[in-house]
Amino acid sequence: MSDGDCCARGALQPVEQALAQLRERAAALAAQRATQRMSLLAALNRVLADDVISAIDVPQADNSAMDGYAVRAADTSGGEPLPVSQRITAGHIGTELAPGTCARIFTGAEIPPGADCVVMQEDAEVLADGRVRLPASERGNNVRPQGQDIRQGSVLLSAGRRLRVADLGLLASVGIAEVEVYVPLRVAIVSSGDELLEPGQPLAPGKLFNSNRYTLQGVLAGFDFQLIDGGILPDEHAASVQRLGELAAQCDVLISSGGVSVGEEDHLKAALQTHGELLLWKLAIKPGKPLAFGQLGEAAYLGLPGNPVAVLVTALVVALPFMRWLEGEHYQLPVPQLLPYPSARRAGKRREYLRVQRVDVDGQARLLPFANQSSGVLSSVSWAQGLAWQEVGQSVAAGDCLPYVSFADWLA
Repeated sequence: MSDGDCCARGALQPVEQALAQLRERAAALAAQRATQRMSLLAALNRVLADDVISAIDVPQADNSAMDGYAVRAADTSGGEPLPVSQRITAGHIGTELAPGTCARIFTGAEIPPGADCVVMQEDAEVLADGRVRLPASERGNNVRPQGQDIRQGSVLLSAGRRLRVADLGLLASVGIAEVEVYVPLRVAIVSSGDELLEPGQPLAPGKLFNSNRYTLQGVLAGFDFQLIDGGILPDEHAASVQRLGELAAQCDVLISSGGVSVGEEDHLKAALQTHGELLLWKLAIKPGKPLAFGQLGEAAYLGLPGNPVAVLVTALVVALPFMRWLEGEHYQLPVPQLLPYPSARRAGKRREYLRVQRVDVDGQARLLPFANQSSGVLSSVSWAQGLAWQEVGQSVAAGDCLPYVSFADWLA
């Protein structure tokens, strides 16, 4: 069945199939994205647009891994005291080591020509006349060889990598001050529903506070996306169409919560079908079945369900991977752990994501589920450490293993 048939008939699409479709779409769009040159410190969490090649070896020369004495290994075999012919500190270059002598050397200092090992100072005996007795040593002991860490001409970091803290230090270690990165995605977040109020407003009958806005912004906050707050849309078709069009003109990705199911007041999916392109609708996932994906003007559109737990699940499982791919990141989905689940579960028609904690029982890691797995129980998410899931058609007996990914790994 084609993607168009899936949309037209409302067939439930498997998660892997939907992600493959989203990845293909993201790759095509990412190839057109603009880049910019940035300083290292400003580039944290940005995605590299080009491979970074090292112009130098690290270390640039053999250097000492210890405070101690640089010496020829052959001169340590007889146990005779050796005179200290020079003193070499980090950042200074010694002279060629005379045979039958040693050099006082400090961590990070270059090994002088003629020396081939370093004896740590704790193993050396300094005599009253200043000579040093060194134990027998071997060539290469306590020496960091040239290029041990990085070789000149090697690919230091590849295009598509999101720069983390350690990457900045690595780039600085080879003298790179600027990198070419993709321009960050502009992501507009909008909520739908007459029932929604913002926290801080007085709660009225029939109303509820808009938690989805804060969940989505929290999920995306750890990345370099430029977030646009689109506010709350009323349950009115014309107003929804107008506001979605305005936002689509300002962003690369428009992400909404609510309004994409089959109810008479679910106007966002209808707006996408009428004024854009609906490419995917309905996932074989629980919670989160009514998910829409398509194109609205120049913006990719992700319509997430309205139930608060479904918003978090679909944001982590579907929306965030798509946006990372769209930004040019070579993102890989997290690898789950297989951990025992404590109770039996009947087979279902959709992959079901369960809010769980990872606990240790008698030294073995196990899953502990929240008692109420309803898609409206947001406290289950706050309590949980991550998500486990049960596949379509899978019956679970007590003690069977289920795949589990922590929230930290979803957001890594």
